Amino acid sequence: MGQDSERKLSHLSPSGEAHMVDVSGKAATERLARASARLTATPEVLDRLMAGDLPKGEALATARIAGISAAKRTGEWIPLCHPLPLEWVDVSITREATDAILVLATAKTSARTGVEMEALVAAAATALTLYDMGKAVDKSMVIGPIQLEHKSGGMSGDYERTT
Repeated sequence: MGQDSERKLSHLSPSGEAHMVDVSGKAATERLARASARLTATPEVLDRLMAGDLPKGEALATARIAGISAAKRTGEWIPLCHPLPLEWVDVSITREATDAILVLATAKTSARTGVEMEALVAAAATALTLYDMGKAVDKSMVIGPIQLEHKSGGMSGDYERTT
């Protein structure tokens, strides 16, 4: 299974119950994470989405705000996730192909635990908002994959997706 499977499961108590990890003894360090999400749809729908020509209005700005807002509330979305004082969240939305949009979300903080979940939640919420804005035109849009692309800082070190 790999290196992670040999570590103690940090979100389980000695008796096997789920609990929040105690990070109070860790030093606050600078941490950054970047995650991506893809939205696939017909070229016609993506043309309208990128042009701001959807029945619900301008989707790109709405989706960016949704992603940033969601990152700030990650501790409410994910039950055992620590609420973090985010110092920066950025969301970009670009046309990756005629039938795909790429969302890149970056989160940064100085804290005792990482910001991977904040970046992933921002990417997911942005893609979900794009879907919501476009579903009146096309309900067959597909979201995925949603994945971590990069992280830096913390005890586990840096990570860079290679595939």
